[in-house]
Amino acid sequence: MRTLSAVEQRGIEPVPDNERNGNPLQLFWVWFAANISILGLPLGATLVAIQGLNLWQALVVAAIGAGGSFAIVGVISTAGRRGGAPSMTLSRAVFGPRGNAGPTLVSLLSRLGWETVNTTTGAFVLLSLFALLFGSPAEAKAVPLLALGAIAIFELCTLLVSGLGHAAILVIQKWATWIFGALNIAVAIALIATVRWSAVAAAPGGSFSAVLVGIGTIAAGTGIGWANAGADMARYQKTGAKAAHLVASSAAGAGIPLVLLIGLGAMLSAGDTTLATTTDPVAAIRDLLPSWMAVPYLIAAFGGLLLSNHLSVYSAGLTTLTLGVRIPRVWAVSVDVIVTFLGSIYFMLIADSFYGPFISFISLLAIPITAWLAVFLADLLKRRWYDPEALLNMGRGGRYWYTGGVEWRAVGSWLAAVAAGYVLLGMGQSGIAWIVAFAVGAAGYLALGGARGQVRPSVPAVPEQARG
Repeated sequence: MRTLSAVEQRGIEPVPDNERNGNPLQLFWVWFAANISILGLPLGATLVAIQGLNLWQALVVAAIGAGGSFAIVGVISTAGRRGGAPSMTLSRAVFGPRGNAGPTLVSLLSRLGWETVNTTTGAFVLLSLFALLFGSPAEAKAVPLLALGAIAIFELCTLLVSGLGHAAILVIQKWATWIFGALNIAVAIALIATVRWSAVAAAPGGSFSAVLVGIGTIAAGTGIGWANAGADMARYQKTGAKAAHLVASSAAGAGIPLVLLIGLGAMLSAGDTTLATTTDPVAAIRDLLPSWMAVPYLIAAFGGLLLSNHLSVYSAGLTTLTLGVRIPRVWAVSVDVIVTFLGSIYFMLIADSFYGPFISFISLLAIPITAWLAVFLADLLKRRWYDPEALLNMGRGGRYWYTGGVEWRAVGSWLAAVAAGYVLLGMGQSGIAWIVAFAVGAAGYLALGGARGQVRPSVPAVPEQARG
């Protein structure tokens, strides 16, 4: 029985059936906690200020983009329930151990990118908090040692939870949801008092194409970015857990806070577009609040970013191991924290700008992640079983070795989908680029004869060395 204080020793090896005691409600708390970050407010602001949507359209876009994309995360969770392994480890069965390297590397880059966003933003939050409490400068370059300390505090808080592993994350995410959720509600009430309701009511509706672009933007910034982590937290789920419950828990857990935050961001931006274009959303939101609310707001912002980072770093550690790095899981987490620590130092103390270029880079990664998602889901249509030994076999002769370690139908479909998505993105068709990438990936894989389906054999497979 795993305890809260015990460090999880399991890496990417599949969890045995007798150790799976999770229930779908746990996923609700995991995804709720990971999505109560203040970064949802600027997302909502862009829908009004940049896409030209009104409040009702923004709420519909949020429900479809966020709730729908996290429903897909829930579908990926069913693979974790079936195979008992992390998402990108299960992906070896689809792409082959060598063919899976490309999607896994993209997944790791995406996780590291979002963690750098979280860490840098969290450090800026702490600097603002220090400025209010102790009168120190809030500008990072003016107090480099304090900025380094802020980064270190955020990373240490991340490492303490992500390093402990699955059991600790489940407990902390659940109870922290209540604490920081309550703080966020108080902040939201104060922000609502600043909304210019006449501007909200007078805002014209956007076009259908603008709605599509909005859905793509929200999906890419929320569920699509988490899709390749869907099985990571579900691998301890009971094998009898219903798929519908996994999907509903994921979609509702993330969808509820995201729709509320995105909707609030849309309301705030109807009267003032500053939030959609600012390079420092932390300061922009703080400036909207009365002075007495600044400290509770910053504490809530710090907590929300930290809860998101716990899950991301845990997932990134598993993804690092899937690439073939042979170190214990807790060391993989530590390496991930060091990388994001260095990245945050660069963006806080050296670079002239951060959010715009970095978010654009992360959005670019949404195309190959969407393409991977399409192929993985198409395979999941028929696959009912993953060979636990073959998932860990990186050498010749394994069930998933295919041709030279590559399942070319899957890899070829993935590459074609990535190319199609980027071509459309280059043409300025960002609203449909991710849709086309998904369609090309799934259709190509199925057309080439993928998703042949595998079921658990009725008798143990004969080892290679025992044959003939």
